[in-house]
Amino acid sequence: MADRTAPNCHLRLEWVYGYRGHQCRNNLYYTAAKEIVYFVAGVGVVYNTREHKQKFYLGHNDDIISLALHPERVLVATGQVGKEPYICVWDSYTVQTVSILKDVHTHGIACLAFDLEGQCLVSVGLDSKNTICVWDWRRGKVLAAAPGHTDRIFDISWDLYQPSKLVSCGVKHIKFWSLCGNALTPKRGVFGKTGDLQTILCLACAKDEVTYSGALNGDIYVWKGINLMRTVQGAHGSGIFSMNACEEGFATGGRDGCVRLWDLNFKPITVIDLRETDQGYKGLSVRSVCWRGDHILVGTQDSEIFEIVVHDRNKPFLIMQGHCEGELWALAVHPTKPLAMTGSDDRSVRIWSLIDHALIARCNMEEPIRCAAVSTDGIHLALGMKDGSFTVLRVRDMTEVVHIKDRKEAIHELKYSPDGAHLAVGSNDNSVDIYGVVQRYKKVGECIGSTSFITHMDWSTDSKYLQTNDGSGRRLFYRMPSGKEVTNREELKLVQWATWTCVLGPEVNGIWPKYSDINDINSVDANFNNQVLVTADDYGLVKLLRYPCVKKGAKFKKYLGHSAHITNARWSHDYQWVITIGGADHSVFQWKFVPERKSKEALHIAPQEILADSNSEESDSDQSDVPEMDSEIEQETQLTYRRQVYKEDLPQLKEQCKEKHRATAMKKRERAPGSGVKLHFIHGYRGYDCRSNLFYTQTGEIVYHVAAVGVVYNRQQNTQRFYMGHDDDILCLALHPLKDFVATGQVGRDSSIHIWDTEMLKPMSVLKGFHQLGVCALDFSADGKRLASVGLDDNHTIVLWDWRKGEKLSAMRGSKDKIFVVKINPYLPDKLITAGVKHMKFWHKAGGGLIGRKGNMGKTETMMCAVYGWSEEMVFSGTCTGDICIWRDMFLMKTVKAHDGPVFSMHALEKGFVTGGKDGIVALWDDTFERCLKTYAIKRAVLAPGSKGLLLEDNPSIRAISLGHGHILVGTKNGEILEVDKSGPITLLVQGHMEGEVWGLATHPHLPLCATVSDDKTLRIWDLSPSHCMLAVRKLRKGGRCCCFSPDGKALAVGLNDGSFIIVNADTLEDLVSFHHRKDIISDIRFSPGAGKYLAVASGDSFVDIYNVMSSKRVGVCKGCLNYITHLDWDRRGKLLQVNTSAKEQFFFEAPRGKRQTIPATEVEKIDWSTWTCVLGTSVEGIWPVISEVAEVTAACLSNDRKVLATGDDLGYIKLFKYPVKGKYAKFKRYVAHSTHVTNVRWTHDDSLLVTVGGGDTCLMIWAHEPEGHREIRQCDSEESDIESEDDGGYDSDVTRENEINYTIKALSTNMRPMTGVKPHLQLKEPSVDERPPVSRALPQPEKLQTNNVGKKKRPIEELVLELVFGYRGNDCRNNVHYLNEGTDIIYHTASVGIVLNLTTSCQSFYVEHSDDILCLTINQHPKFPNVVATGQVGDIGDMSATSPSIHVWDAMTKQTLSVLRCFHGGGVCSVSFSATGKLLLSVGLDPEHTVTIWKWQEGAKVASRIGHTQRIFVAEFRPDSDTHFVSVGIKHVRFWTLAGRALLSKKGVLSTLEDARMQTMLSVAFGANNLTFTGTISGDVCVWKEHILVRIVAKAHTGPVFTMYTTLRDGLIVTGGKERPSKEGGALKLWDQELKRCRAFRLETGQIIDCVRSVCRGKGKILVGTRNAEIIEVGEKNAACNILVNGHMDGPIWGLGTHPSRDVFLSAAEDGTVRLWDIPEKKMLNKVNLGHPAHTISYSPEGDMVAIGMKNGEFIILLVASLKIWGKKRDRRSPIQDIRFSPNSRYLAVGSNECAVDFYDLTLGPQLNRINSCRDIPSFVMQMDFSADSNYVQISTGAYKRLVYEVPSGKQVTEQSYIDRITWATWTSVLGDEVVGIWSRNTDKADVTCACVSHSGLNIVTGDDFGMVKLFDFPCPEKFAKHKRFLGHSAHLTNVRFTNGDRFVVSAGGDDRSLFVWRCVHAPH
Repeated sequence: MADRTAPNCHLRLEWVYGYRGHQCRNNLYYTAAKEIVYFVAGVGVVYNTREHKQKFYLGHNDDIISLALHPERVLVATGQVGKEPYICVWDSYTVQTVSILKDVHTHGIACLAFDLEGQCLVSVGLDSKNTICVWDWRRGKVLAAAPGHTDRIFDISWDLYQPSKLVSCGVKHIKFWSLCGNALTPKRGVFGKTGDLQTILCLACAKDEVTYSGALNGDIYVWKGINLMRTVQGAHGSGIFSMNACEEGFATGGRDGCVRLWDLNFKPITVIDLRETDQGYKGLSVRSVCWRGDHILVGTQDSEIFEIVVHDRNKPFLIMQGHCEGELWALAVHPTKPLAMTGSDDRSVRIWSLIDHALIARCNMEEPIRCAAVSTDGIHLALGMKDGSFTVLRVRDMTEVVHIKDRKEAIHELKYSPDGAHLAVGSNDNSVDIYGVVQRYKKVGECIGSTSFITHMDWSTDSKYLQTNDGSGRRLFYRMPSGKEVTNREELKLVQWATWTCVLGPEVNGIWPKYSDINDINSVDANFNNQVLVTADDYGLVKLLRYPCVKKGAKFKKYLGHSAHITNARWSHDYQWVITIGGADHSVFQWKFVPERKSKEALHIAPQEILADSNSEESDSDQSDVPEMDSEIEQETQLTYRRQVYKEDLPQLKEQCKEKHRATAMKKRERAPGSGVKLHFIHGYRGYDCRSNLFYTQTGEIVYHVAAVGVVYNRQQNTQRFYMGHDDDILCLALHPLKDFVATGQVGRDSSIHIWDTEMLKPMSVLKGFHQLGVCALDFSADGKRLASVGLDDNHTIVLWDWRKGEKLSAMRGSKDKIFVVKINPYLPDKLITAGVKHMKFWHKAGGGLIGRKGNMGKTETMMCAVYGWSEEMVFSGTCTGDICIWRDMFLMKTVKAHDGPVFSMHALEKGFVTGGKDGIVALWDDTFERCLKTYAIKRAVLAPGSKGLLLEDNPSIRAISLGHGHILVGTKNGEILEVDKSGPITLLVQGHMEGEVWGLATHPHLPLCATVSDDKTLRIWDLSPSHCMLAVRKLRKGGRCCCFSPDGKALAVGLNDGSFIIVNADTLEDLVSFHHRKDIISDIRFSPGAGKYLAVASGDSFVDIYNVMSSKRVGVCKGCLNYITHLDWDRRGKLLQVNTSAKEQFFFEAPRGKRQTIPATEVEKIDWSTWTCVLGTSVEGIWPVISEVAEVTAACLSNDRKVLATGDDLGYIKLFKYPVKGKYAKFKRYVAHSTHVTNVRWTHDDSLLVTVGGGDTCLMIWAHEPEGHREIRQCDSEESDIESEDDGGYDSDVTRENEINYTIKALSTNMRPMTGVKPHLQLKEPSVDERPPVSRALPQPEKLQTNNVGKKKRPIEELVLELVFGYRGNDCRNNVHYLNEGTDIIYHTASVGIVLNLTTSCQSFYVEHSDDILCLTINQHPKFPNVVATGQVGDIGDMSATSPSIHVWDAMTKQTLSVLRCFHGGGVCSVSFSATGKLLLSVGLDPEHTVTIWKWQEGAKVASRIGHTQRIFVAEFRPDSDTHFVSVGIKHVRFWTLAGRALLSKKGVLSTLEDARMQTMLSVAFGANNLTFTGTISGDVCVWKEHILVRIVAKAHTGPVFTMYTTLRDGLIVTGGKERPSKEGGALKLWDQELKRCRAFRLETGQIIDCVRSVCRGKGKILVGTRNAEIIEVGEKNAACNILVNGHMDGPIWGLGTHPSRDVFLSAAEDGTVRLWDIPEKKMLNKVNLGHPAHTISYSPEGDMVAIGMKNGEFIILLVASLKIWGKKRDRRSPIQDIRFSPNSRYLAVGSNECAVDFYDLTLGPQLNRINSCRDIPSFVMQMDFSADSNYVQISTGAYKRLVYEVPSGKQVTEQSYIDRITWATWTSVLGDEVVGIWSRNTDKADVTCACVSHSGLNIVTGDDFGMVKLFDFPCPEKFAKHKRFLGHSAHLTNVRFTNGDRFVVSAGGDDRSLFVWRCVHAPH
């Protein structure tokens, strides 16, 4: 039989012809060694031109499309395409990988760039968002990522002169990025008037923020900052593809084929036009340039590389050529010379010298070439064309011999016959034509047997036969030269073929995989001499197989390099080389053939590492010589550990189910029981599918795992302690080298690894996020810092962690086959090995990836265990056949036979090894495995007397082995843990059931014993007293599912799985009787109470048989059930049976006859049941969970005192309920220890213990019952119940508003006013009738606006500077006022501005970097970070773009941004808090999951993140003394969190300790010593927690909600603030002692009926208070004096704004019913008037002596300014007054309202204010009004986007446009009119310009809009989309804007932010 192994010879890549110039740019550089680096297809090439040698980097698995050179010019980064593309950083000298960067980009990596230091690498993806990512490439870590642009990005570069700045460019854009924290923030380049907006193709950065960029039209655009400064026109004739900066200046290359050199100031030096040089041609296009010293490298579109020496620039050297773009299909080799001919769709045919590695001839044809052949004498070259013709050329001078076209379809294959007489030409017309060579290629025959296109042909050696393959997969034979088909296969038997290039036929069956009919192999060529075959396929693989290979699925070696399909492969004439050509990559690869060799020598040459290494992966299918797999291993490989439901999914499932059950859940639910249980002992050890999971700890205890529990067993005291952090099966365990920490990995959808300490049993770190399904192997490094883990996903991903930080260092797909073991090299922590099914791999870390190579061992064995030896390269592994393999590096040195059957475990000692195998033998070896020093057989005979159980069989399979303390510790497959003394005796320490589910459980009626029966076919008796041992065991014929003691405890009944049952003696376990009446499983068995006269036996075939025990006869059968019976119970009298079935039916039968009874539910409860193990009925209705669809309750048991019902369910939970459990969804206590379903639970006879058994986890767990009063607070106290207490959490209007507020980003705001009609910039202007003649004889146009300061020279305003802000965000934000600098400054926020107020000077300074509203603020209290502030803002979805929510960390004094953290908190960030050391920052989001995240803010790195709560979390704060503990509070929520590594663990607050405590909505949190936490509630109580348990309630600390609490760090005193009415005793502000026992109340003298405090902070002797009413007050602790520091409107919008005609004061009127007078120079509020109704508009009279106020209810009031007395008031309208104005002559008052009317009042008629007239026919509501300078007209802007003019006081409309144009206006506040069309921007489709005001000088207009922007324009601005400056700071919806007198200030009023901004105007110089 043919050898089916892979051949021993191999191929080595020797040369690649070509360079990738198409679709790539800037991909060609000089390295430090003056070599040239570039790429072709999937290969990185380093070309040494002096020695004419190439080196190859083969780390990619698809086309490379981008390349960057490290500044030191040795390292190269390359990026590839693909579904999961990655970046490799590699060394150009050794061509070895240094780092792999993966898991961020999709589609491909378009650009790469290193920064100046070379520490960071930036990459741009090809995904739809063109994601930009910045890497710390050595660590493989992402520092920042952001969506780059909506369209393609072509180039990206770091600014080499400014750190953390980048520039990117692409289709119609250029962006300037700054990197801060983890945020990349872009600013778009402004093209302005200097240049056209167009596509930018390349860029280079220079000094002083100058950037040069090359544009599509051939211009160079020069940028300064973000503005286009100038353009260099016509630098190139068309697009500039490449720009390269060097010491001398810049080089650019373009599509026009020119290279230009520029000096450092971008002045031209010279032009090199490559089209004009010798080698040049028309259409040459430059794609890449690199200038170093006097050499320039140029890469072209057509795959050429030129090298130009600058001083001889007219003679460029052509140093590399390749085919141009277009598929490459044709390949032929010369029959006698080392030449290869290729022809491509670029219509060229080229001849390459395989010796000189050079192109020696080239000829262009008329048509694309598809195939080629050389005649046997080497004289003629035939080329088949795409159009169906073929051409024959003379090889020597490429002249044409003939050109023949007989076919219409492409010619795909042609071949000369061996005798040189004929040429066979196969076409896509399904036929082969035969031409006679000598007859000048006359057609002599035709083969027409195929029904599909011809793909391959071969001649026989005698030239008499031709075989063909066609597209339908048929193989045909023809006689030559006639072309007659041969059908008689006999005559073909002796035919010998001259060549073999066909893909079909028995000789090449093996090239096809088994069981597949795909046809993706494009080319084959056989090397008859060496009996090897080379194939080329669609996946870019070149494979080497044996020839002939007859059986499908033959083994091969495979080689990567070509990226996509390889179209052809041929051996050279002397079989020295293989030539392969790539279709899409149109490159030619030349491989050196290395015949069978002395493998060892060659290996030391330089094994080129390849990710998919050449000893092919897939070819491991099933070698004939792999021995049968051991049954145990076979079984284990099949295990998938998949779950129907993962515990991680329960919260979502509950939410879904809750919706359905809302109504029932609202009812009062039963309380949880007072008593609890605590895990006491577990019988069990997981040996049946895990290995090496048993160790001695530092203190000599034993650590192992079973079910979901880590067990620490003390063998002196025979006690166990438990790590309960996991929630599903633990599959592996590793011990830290110091033996004090343990790592355990579990099953889970996103499975986690816990590292915990064996003393405290607390988690140190939890690692998750990388392994699906489960973690199957773990190993610590020798220094204990790293941990390696392997997942159970299909690729068996390997991850290397820095476990303390919780950081993933590297990850890689491990293997398709299961991995059993991973080990880190103890000497070199960057290296590791994995071993498993049919493989052994040696890995080393490269950045974020791992590079693996297979061990070289000839045939592949399955490895079960592995350890490192005494030096870094020695590795020992145990195989499934019982051998030990000894490795040096990756080479197998020798094997030693060690065991019969698999070696499951091995352990390295100081001087040797110990191994254990399936044969049950422990062997000790010397340090070279030369001799076996000693063996111990595990036998019953040597079991020591102190053993805690019995061995089930001799020589059990050994699965774990470990040494220490003079003993060998052994774990067996049967679940036993044994200790072998070196002198021989064996002690059994712990044991459990073997593999198979355990269901049967019974407790003895009066002794502390229990019996279990399992599918492992054993019945066991266990001692529950402190000796904890197995007393007896008996093997059964069949597995069993149930058992029961007789009432006297003497007999034991056992139900078996075959339908039989036995009764045995309870002491000796010998049979008393047995019956076999049923076919299905016996599912439950019960003796009747009392004397135990009857035995009820329930079976799976739905019957219950009743037997008389004494007479051993069946006396009755209970019929009528339809389904499997699950539970049975007798009543106390032994007369009635209760039965449950699997279909949730409940039946009652009478004993002994079995008659069915129907009993009403009310009666069932009255029956006195002897036992209760049923799960149905009204008395246990509450035990079924909300998600009962996925979580069946499988078992229940009522305690003998009938108070507590214990249940077990499918999710592995043990729950305790208070009995009876009436009403749905009762509350419970819940315990997790079992992993999958709990099959049975039983109380012992005195209720002191609860015994439970698990199905799949084979455990018997013993729980101690702790009665009510007995309560130590423990960490593993039960979780609270599932549904949040539905008692509502309390109500308060302020809390509800804060909870329901919906924050949207400004960019999405919509109109504030209900506008209708067409926006001004979209209206079509009607041409006015008399278009004025060009030269007008008329009077000059009057001024648009009366200017008030005519005396001075008029100067336009250039800039607005924020001077003052009146406002504070207190109504929906909290804890946002703080002292800074020992109380000299305070900090707070409003809108999107952070404000620092100096209390002595009242000066404000601002932090204005936020792009949207700030929602939270905190300060860093650590002395190392003085004045460091964090603020969080509103955002859109968290996609890391500029509108994502973000947190800014900044210095309050310098306003320097220290870090920006973009986060995934969709909606916004609602709480921030610094940790005790100040290095960590905690944030909470407004997303639906209310995510909690922890950041290292200085690095911008996210440490951990987790879903917080389903409802709103208001505050989360770190404990002031901790970096790992914090508390979050919110709607019916308080959680106590711990940060472990990168994981957040949390506990709900436990309330059940206090009677009648209910979960209220929690609003605030403070901390005390000794782990005390205080939370303020909505009801005014404060809860006091110790750890996470409620210990006390401070009732009514405030009468209303406690909104804020502050812990003073220096003395521990606590300040609380709440909502309450001021009274004699109480106040809304209180100062408490450290325990919250005594307090002192302060009253805030604000005059409000109710004070509502939202923020408190305590300084030296002062308390700072922020209120809901936007005041900030300082209260003295000694004298209780209040000083108001900040005032603001408490409710908005602030609609009315009026500036005084001559002083720098202004008035505001708002929705909160107040009018306030503000003084700008004094920086404070002077006065406020409460009107009692919301005010809408306000205006001063021209003299400033009167004020008119318009109200929301239609009333208006006139006040006298001096006395604030009302002069007059009137209400003629019912709807809001929108604007109110005095005429310039003070005679008239105009009042515009929502009723589409303007009313005029004559003020000279006195204060009774009778309306004299009104304007009618206004199409919509009135927005703004302005009087003309002569008081005769009024202009009105309306809600229909129309501006109208009326006469005053008649109210007649003026329609004559020319007339309107001549009016001079006194003021201009209208947003409508031709003069101001330019203020409307393009993106106002949903939002509007809401207000405007023209300056008194008449030169500027300032506007406010719905986006919250203040904009400054020139006036008038009749052109659309006028230029402007924008000023940010307000929230959405500006309501009003005004200039103060003399244009000194602009005041803007906010809608959403209720704040007033005062901007100082900066005037242009004269």
